[in-house]
Amino acid sequence: MSNIATLDSTIVDRLPAYSKTLFDAKTAKKLTFEQIAKELGRGEVAVAALFYGQAQASPEDVEKLSGLLGVSKESLETTMAGFPDRGRAGPMPPVEPLIYRLYEIVQNYGYSFKAIMNEKFGDGIMSAIAFSSKIDKEVDKDGVAWVNITLRGKWLPYTRF
Repeated sequence: MSNIATLDSTIVDRLPAYSKTLFDAKTAKKLTFEQIAKELGRGEVAVAALFYGQAQASPEDVEKLSGLLGVSKESLETTMAGFPDRGRAGPMPPVEPLIYRLYEIVQNYGYSFKAIMNEKFGDGIMSAIAFSSKIDKEVDKDGVAWVNITLRGKWLPYTRF
């Protein structure tokens, strides 16, 4: 049996109304984000971002989600057609332990990441718009599970003006 991510009721009021509809259908059909991503032809992180209202759905996404989840295409078109209001899903600093740990990683290693990126690429920033992300599971020779998170962003050099 697969582990199925469901909607955390403590953040539902911070999300678009369609988030609950999508999560309820996902849960009822016992689908993982990986399974939905394969049907949509997108990455699983991108699909999860759609569910949380942090990414914009294309007309093709809406059609495929409607068919896969059994949710009215018309209701999804109406509610998912707008621009996402990114960055509001949770409190800052995060209180959910796993999300806080990711925040803590950036707190602890952010300046190190920045310094190394600046050495390799020069003065600039990594895009979070021209961006993709991937999560993989690795099991070492001792049977211990490890998380691999890939953050792939276009390098945007600062320009002089």
